[in-house]
Amino acid sequence: MKTMHYWILLMMVLSACSGVQERSDAYGNFEVDDVVVSAEANGKLLTLNIKEGQKLTKGQLVATIDTTDLILKRKQLKAQKNAVNSNISNINAQIEVQEQQKANLLIDKNRIANMLKDGAATQKQLDDINGKIDLINKQISSIKTQKNAVLAEQEVISAQIDQVEENLQKCKIRNPLAGVVLDKFAEEGEITAFGKPLYKIANTDPMYIRVYVSGAILPSIKLGQEVEVLIDKNGESNRKLSGIISWISESSEFTPKIIQTKEERVNLVYAVKIRVDNDGTLKIGMPGEVNF
Repeated sequence: MKTMHYWILLMMVLSACSGVQERSDAYGNFEVDDVVVSAEANGKLLTLNIKEGQKLTKGQLVATIDTTDLILKRKQLKAQKNAVNSNISNINAQIEVQEQQKANLLIDKNRIANMLKDGAATQKQLDDINGKIDLINKQISSIKTQKNAVLAEQEVISAQIDQVEENLQKCKIRNPLAGVVLDKFAEEGEITAFGKPLYKIANTDPMYIRVYVSGAILPSIKLGQEVEVLIDKNGESNRKLSGIISWISESSEFTPKIIQTKEERVNLVYAVKIRVDNDGTLKIGMPGEVNF
């Protein structure tokens, strides 16, 4: 009888120990870093070639916004720039005329100066020619000032054209990262606006499981540490995966109600993210367990 009691007690102890060993250090759910792609221009959404669950590559053209107004504005600005360029050509021609007149006056000045030495001309004639040269110099300076103003106007128009070109590029929505479309918020033909969400995308490989650990476990884990991750294989067994600790919170927080810890429930825990390579079986929100 004593022997039977002994074996029963031993089996209970082994069963209890086995239950403790099967318990994981932390529990959580798989998540991804998603990106919400928004429109960067106003107008009608001409195309949106995506659907939920579709895999997209980085830089892939996924949507276009109507660019009619921008194209017309660019055409108008280019016409203004051509008109300004014509003004510059006219100004350059005026400067050349004034420079030629100045050159002729300088020739006359040298001739009068020589005649003055021989007594064949008067000082007044020399003063008059110098006055005409001074007037020509002022006219040339005034015309060059006008030219600088026109050149400044040309730069403003060029900057406006560059801005329109940039806005035209923003009407072509290109996917920012390789991943899977999680949600689609707009449809073709809708009127969109700057900042309006179009779709949400996330890279599902790798995925991350966020768990919470107590301060007692925290000193035994570190960034880059390899850990064991368990997911449900069937109703009775788990599947083991390998994970790497990629982030550890620097501050504690109150224990979330849905999270269990090795010490049952504690007041404060630290969030930890573990990167796990996804072979296609991991899904967003899937529960998992972690052993450090």
